[in-house]
Amino acid sequence: MKMYGFFRSGTSHRTRIVLNLKKIDYELIPVSLMKNEHRNETFKAINPQGFVPVIEINDQLLIQSPAIIEWLEETYPEHALLPQDPIARAKVRAIAALVGCDIHPINNKRILDYLRNVLKLDDAQVESWCQNWIDEGFSALEKLLEEDKTRGSFCVGNQPTIADAYLIPQVDSSKRFNVDLSKYPQIQAIYDACMQLPEFVAAAPKNQPDAV
Repeated sequence: MKMYGFFRSGTSHRTRIVLNLKKIDYELIPVSLMKNEHRNETFKAINPQGFVPVIEINDQLLIQSPAIIEWLEETYPEHALLPQDPIARAKVRAIAALVGCDIHPINNKRILDYLRNVLKLDDAQVESWCQNWIDEGFSALEKLLEEDKTRGSFCVGNQPTIADAYLIPQVDSSKRFNVDLSKYPQIQAIYDACMQLPEFVAAAPKNQPDAV
């Protein structure tokens, strides 16, 4: 298995977490978003969207991290990252969607490039944009986590799920934009619990071979 990814990409980060939790060996093929390697014709031949991650296995190319993560869960059932209970599964998928659909996309590189290069916003304005949308999403998630009296140390239950794989990269991203995480004690506690696990530590952006 090969994974085309970038150390600081949140979608690559969440996929690395899932791969690590499932003990799957893979070869990393770095694609530098900083050098715009995702926009060149070589990579566009692999993924016409120019997005990472991409999983290559048995001459098949899998794109979009939600689809990749669901495929990994279906194909590698050991160390299951979706609970058996249907309600708990729905909670996991809802948290993943909250992060993956409602927070992350409007703070990723192509949006920030547009804000800077087309709308000509300065760094403070771009940071304010990111803080606004992260705070909106985290405020809702914090309330959901606080109200869920059945959960343990993680987003849902007492062991990591796909929800945690989505949340931890977003917390790391929020730090780059100086989001005040003290407002979100539930989220911070989950982050701290996850970062006690070697699979999450190994997946962290700073620990990747292409980190700069």
